[in-house]
Amino acid sequence: MSRRNLATLRSIIAAWDERKRFRWELEQMSKDNPHLIDDIGLTRRQVEAEIAKPFWRR
Repeated sequence: MSRRNLATLRSIIAAWDERKRFRWELEQMSKDNPHLIDDIGLTRRQVEAEIAKPFWRR
């Protein structure tokens, strides 16, 4: 595998990891502090839709 391909693969994996972490944190926030969801301007439906996405989807 070329260095460029390896760098691209690492970048993709990092993005997936960030999405997974963000969605986990969003889920925890919606459970523990649901009032904060309103503060960031999201609806409960938007939060549920984001949490339901697989890590590879934007």
